[in-house]
Amino acid sequence: MDQAFETDVVETAQGELAMAFLGHGSLLFTFGGKRIYVDPFSRVADYSRLPKADLVLLTHEHRDHLDPAALGAIRTPATLVVAPPPCAEALGECRVLRNGESTTLLGVEIEAVPAYNLVHKRESGEPFHPRGRGNGYVLTFGGVRVLVAGDTENVPELKALRGVEVAFLPMNLPYTMTPEMVADLARALRPKILYPYHYGSTDPQALVALLRDEPGIEVRIRKLA
Repeated sequence: MDQAFETDVVETAQGELAMAFLGHGSLLFTFGGKRIYVDPFSRVADYSRLPKADLVLLTHEHRDHLDPAALGAIRTPATLVVAPPPCAEALGECRVLRNGESTTLLGVEIEAVPAYNLVHKRESGEPFHPRGRGNGYVLTFGGVRVLVAGDTENVPELKALRGVEVAFLPMNLPYTMTPEMVADLARALRPKILYPYHYGSTDPQALVALLRDEPGIEVRIRKLA
């Protein structure tokens, strides 16, 4: 397995924030000497060869976001895990955050925001991601607000967020957003940097084209299929 992950660096008021793109919905933030993983997933990395986690953020309970093997490879007795209630039911002890709740851990402000479907549903009529079960997270690193949206559509609660400088927005059909939905949310958020992530077989260049004439929003394509 190729372990050479692309990494971008953003300057904050408290030093550098490094963002490693592990693949799919999986990210690794390094800030202030601490390592913060999002949705570790064995398919995209050999987590046994990666540094241990100081903090892990889980967005929801689907198996490509809650992977016990990947989590077990990076978790230590000191690792903090933040998750919505359905993940906590599966994992046992962790720090539960519900939509709208927030905390500060390891010097990072963590706000849980809603992540759900309004349009895309199963044949039964049930949304792929029902409201209230999953989280996105707004993470504040040294004053820089980063949105990791989780599996969601361009729902009103996300469109109402302000001050987001870096946004990771999912584009994995049929489960999350179309490129048009991502562009709509991006126009509301107006992040300086936008990463389409967890985009599966959707062509990210479609998003680039939709936002080509939007000043101030830089769309960066990384290996996050």
